[in-house]
Amino acid sequence: MPRQRTKADHVARIARVIDYIGDHLDDDLSLERLADIASYSPYHFHRAFRSLAGETLGDAVRRLRLQRAAVELTKTNREVERVARRAGYASVDAFTRAFAAAHADRPANFRARQRLRKAKGDPAMNVTVETFPGITLAALAHRGPYHAIAGTFSKLDAWAAGSGLKDRPRRSFGIYYDDPESVAPSELRADACIEIAPDEPLPEWLERRVIAPGPVAVAIHVGSYAELERTYAEIYRAWLPTSGQEPGDAPCFEEYIDDPRTVEPSRLRTAIRVPLAAPAIAGQPALV
Repeated sequence: MPRQRTKADHVARIARVIDYIGDHLDDDLSLERLADIASYSPYHFHRAFRSLAGETLGDAVRRLRLQRAAVELTKTNREVERVARRAGYASVDAFTRAFAAAHADRPANFRARQRLRKAKGDPAMNVTVETFPGITLAALAHRGPYHAIAGTFSKLDAWAAGSGLKDRPRRSFGIYYDDPESVAPSELRADACIEIAPDEPLPEWLERRVIAPGPVAVAIHVGSYAELERTYAEIYRAWLPTSGQEPGDAPCFEEYIDDPRTVEPSRLRTAIRVPLAAPAIAGQPALV
C-alpha cells in the first residue's frame, strides 16, 4: 500500500503539471516554474516528467502549441505572424520551419488546403461498414474544446505509465458526445480512454467505459487532429445519406492508431467510428 500511494502521488504531481501546461500555453512554462508546481527539485523534475509523460517537457510544450496553431490556421483568420507568436516563435520563418516539419506543409498552404477541402469536400474518402468487437476502457472526462483533449490524454498516459499499463500495447480511444458545430466549445463533452482488462482496478478519478460489439461506419483519417472535422463532415454529408444506414444511439468514437509523441501530425492515422443502428442486444447497452 505505501508503494501504491507513492506512485499515485507522483502521477498526481505530473498530472498537475500537464493540466497547468494545457491551461497556460501562453504563459511562462520554464523548467523552474513547472518543477515548482509539481513540488519537485528542478534537478529531478525533467526525468520524472519524461518517465511518466513519455516525452520531454520541451517536446510536450512544442507539440501542444503547434497543435493549437494548426487549429487556429484551420478555424480562424488570424495572421500567420500572430499565430507564430502565440506558438512561442520569435519569427515567422522559425515557426514556418517547425510547422512544416510537423505538418508537411507551410502554414499558409496548410490554411489554404483546409479551406479548399471544406469548400469542395473530399470525394476520395473511403468509408467501410464493419463489426466492432467491443472493448473495455479506462476513461478520463474532458470538458471544453475538443482540440484541447491532448492534455487530458497526457494525464491518462501518465497514470498508465505509473501503473505499468504502458509496458503492454494498449489501444487509445476518444469518445465524443457533442457536435462541435452546434455546442459551445466550453460545453463540449468527451472522454480520453485507454484499453484495460475488464477487471482492471481503477482509481476513483477514472471511470470504466464499455463499448459493446456492433456495426460501425469506419473512416481512416490521415493527418493532423486539427483536420478531423473535415472527415466527420464528409461522413455525414456525402456517405451517410447514400449508404442506406442509420446512425445508432451511441456517440462517435475515435481510435488513435499512431502515437502523436512519435509520429508527425501529417502522418497520424485516426480511425473514426460512427455506431450504426442494429437490433438491441438484451442487457447490453451500447456504451456503459
